[in-house]
Amino acid sequence: MDTQPGLLRCYRHPEAVTGIRCARCERPICPQCMISASVGFQCPECVRDGSGTGHSAGANQPRTLAGGRVAADGRLVTKILMAINLALFIAVQVVGTPLLDELALIGGGHVVLSNGEPVGVADGEWYRLLTSAFLHQEIPHFLFNMLGLWMIGGIVEPELGRIRYTALCLLSALSGSTLAYLLSPHTQFSLGASGMVFGLLGAWIVLARRRRQDMRPALLFVGLNLLITFTRPGISWQAHIGGLVAGVLLTYAMVHAPRARRDLVQYGACALVLLIDLGIVLARSAALT
Repeated sequence: MDTQPGLLRCYRHPEAVTGIRCARCERPICPQCMISASVGFQCPECVRDGSGTGHSAGANQPRTLAGGRVAADGRLVTKILMAINLALFIAVQVVGTPLLDELALIGGGHVVLSNGEPVGVADGEWYRLLTSAFLHQEIPHFLFNMLGLWMIGGIVEPELGRIRYTALCLLSALSGSTLAYLLSPHTQFSLGASGMVFGLLGAWIVLARRRRQDMRPALLFVGLNLLITFTRPGISWQAHIGGLVAGVLLTYAMVHAPRARRDLVQYGACALVLLIDLGIVLARSAALT
């Protein structure tokens, strides 16, 4: 029971006593709910609705370090990417080799399957550059990549926002596949989300430096993964390095872009990486055919 009936209490936090009312709806608001307006303060609902502010409803929403909108679920895109990987992993276990032959990365150019048809990126199957980045055959490989995606994605996605994070993941995966296509033998099959994961590792380094955090955990983690990359056989180091470089460059552009030209710089950097990948693929395809 309120022993001081004359005091105002925040309509969103009844336990908070306040003397401030929303300038629009006149409901009591506490310091936690007060949002500065041109005149006085407004409550979150009035700001969200754009009531009398002269701005759009999303103008006062909190933003991530890269300028994206802060989401309630900071791992939504990560979960979707993991779900795609899981679905394809199950499909591979059920269907087997035929699905791997259709989706894995292979250069092509005089490479044929049992049916006698040429296969590979050089033969026009460009989709392999992305489908291979969601494809796994062995359980340890799948679990290792999903663990990295969950851990590092949970750090990077909230800092970039969903749209920028999605662009980072897809372009890192594409860049990893592109470098593998360029430098690997044209008959070598390659698959796995490692390029995407290494892109997130590169993003983690840039974000830690931008936040002026202790960079030793990020650098140590990257160093250990690079050590594994170059010491264990059967690992496509090209995909790892391609993803890592793309992740560093894209994240740097996203978090250091000047606010006045943020979208131009960020999406311009994404377009530039995409064009570089496209040029490499065209040049390699021409060499193989």
